[in-house]
Amino acid sequence: MRLTLLLTALALATTSCAAFSDDSAAPAGGVEVAAAFYPLQYVADRVAGDHATVENLTAPGGEPHDLELNPKETGEVAQADLVVYERGFQPSVDDAVDANAQGDVLNVDDVVHLVPFREHGVDSNETDPHFWQDPLMLADVGDAVAKQLAKVDPDHAGDYETNAAALRSDLEKLDQQYADGLAHCARDTIVVSHDAFGYLQKYGLTMEAILGLSPDSEPTPADLARLQGLIREDGITTVFSETLASPETADALAKDMGVRSEVLDPIEGLSDQTSGEDYLSLMRSNLSALEQANGC
Repeated sequence: MRLTLLLTALALATTSCAAFSDDSAAPAGGVEVAAAFYPLQYVADRVAGDHATVENLTAPGGEPHDLELNPKETGEVAQADLVVYERGFQPSVDDAVDANAQGDVLNVDDVVHLVPFREHGVDSNETDPHFWQDPLMLADVGDAVAKQLAKVDPDHAGDYETNAAALRSDLEKLDQQYADGLAHCARDTIVVSHDAFGYLQKYGLTMEAILGLSPDSEPTPADLARLQGLIREDGITTVFSETLASPETADALAKDMGVRSEVLDPIEGLSDQTSGEDYLSLMRSNLSALEQANGC
């Protein structure tokens, strides 16, 4: 028994030394990244390229707001060389990072300037976490991921920097497409399911949410009456539901008002219907829907 324990200890020590004795090399077995939800996974995949494996802690089709980590996902946090997450957006991820993360962590709150919902016209002191609706903010996260990966894996630092620059170029083009596409519209008000699109207001839009801060909340009769009046007065043509949440309330409002019901994707995660898409294609689809709805 003593011999077995001794051999096991020696094997673990040898593995540990092999993995970490050279600070300039990637961790043994390749770089592992845990991303908390889809937009962060997209960025990490683009920046890492072939040099890392990126795992999304939020399963496809899952609502990231409601994520509860299972033992497998908690293990991914513990084993990752880098965890990319947004503190305060998913409490279970925050807890797992605090209790289990052994590698580097990147809290994107330290990279982007999140603003209160109040600045987006919502009566709340909470901070709006949906920053990825602004492509330039997501580009800043890409640059930060490149720096963190270069720290973990210095041998490929140049590749990470190059990949982040290519990502930024794509996102700057997307930002310009939004600015140009929404510059001259017949209307500027958008009725959406919940407050997930506030950062799009940089393009001159005004967002009016049916359900407020949570996609699971219920609108009051006063909320619905106000939105009905707004739809009539502003000539709004479309009420937008979203993926990963029930369209029932948005569909009902659209039917009552005789306007179209369409989908605007908050891009919090992929679904069965969008599994072949990515962040860029979904953002462009959203832009097309906004242009059609507002007569741009």
